[in-house]
Amino acid sequence: MSVEGPTRTHKDPAQGTSGKQAGTAKRNARTASLPRRGAAGHRTDLLEAMLRIRRFEERCVELYSAAKIRGFVHLYIGEEAVAVGVNEALTPEDAVVSTYREHGHALARGITAEAVMAEMYGRTTGCSGGRGGSMHLFDASRRFYGGNAIVAGGLPLAAGLALADRMRGQHHVTCCFFGDGAFAEGEFHETANLAALWKLPLLLVCENNLYAMGTALERHEAQTDLAMRAASYGMVAWAVDGMDVEAVELATRRAVEGIRAGTGPHFLELRTYRFRAHSMYDPDRYRHKPEIERWKSRDPVGLLMERMRESGELDDGELARIEHRITAAIDHAVEAAEQAPEEPVEHLLHHVTSSSAEVVSRP
Repeated sequence: MSVEGPTRTHKDPAQGTSGKQAGTAKRNARTASLPRRGAAGHRTDLLEAMLRIRRFEERCVELYSAAKIRGFVHLYIGEEAVAVGVNEALTPEDAVVSTYREHGHALARGITAEAVMAEMYGRTTGCSGGRGGSMHLFDASRRFYGGNAIVAGGLPLAAGLALADRMRGQHHVTCCFFGDGAFAEGEFHETANLAALWKLPLLLVCENNLYAMGTALERHEAQTDLAMRAASYGMVAWAVDGMDVEAVELATRRAVEGIRAGTGPHFLELRTYRFRAHSMYDPDRYRHKPEIERWKSRDPVGLLMERMRESGELDDGELARIEHRITAAIDHAVEAAEQAPEEPVEHLLHHVTSSSAEVVSRP
């Protein structure tokens, strides 16, 4: 498990020690922050959550190929450790703002596979009423304030949510996911500056998968150490192995604890990789196959499975039971989506224009 030390403005509790002492400090910190089920049970939960995302996305590939799902679809395969690890460290009262690659975030947040799949189908039972589709999942009851199709578009919204919580005296954290491509947009820098200036309770989570659509990080950023750049705004920032779900969870818990203590925004650069193309429309001709295979050798699902097998926490029987539960849930979600109603044509202007009854009369 690798959690790199915070950049500039934060001291790692393990710094100043070496060798065995440092390893013990990190293990103790992780154990102390785990939920009450204990390390073994918690790892099983993490594995099941990542597998749920992986199998859901694989089913989306099949459904898209069969023309059951239409429009743009951005798959999360390979990045599951980020969504699961981060969400494990948040509470239901915290807020989450996502990107257009948000299926994994939504599922990890607790939105049901049935509600997400129905939204993918464009049915009224979807979490956005069938109007959002793949890029605009939304569930206010879970404080999941949507995917956003605009690169970096969620960042100012997240700052507003964090500011609103603080003004109301609510000690919640707002978590905003975004990709490395957001660093090329003014919204990131404006948000980072204001968040640091006002010490907002904001967790900035950069999913650095090395490509902004089809453009490699080193081709659009002169300085590729994104954590160091974020730290220049005076916020706590560090880089984490985004393929290790336990490292992600530990780093997020540390960040959230700091934010709740009133130290202002924190930034996590989660170094990860998407195994599929940017979207289902993307021919993916800008990456070399050896690079993809190198990253696949660090599959976050496989890494946790291997760790659990080595410690005796997982066997073939338990894995089969987990897979069966997930398959049954996704099968049910697909069946429910195919049977759910489409929105009637006469409702197409709902939430778009006001009816005469809704117009406020003016003198």
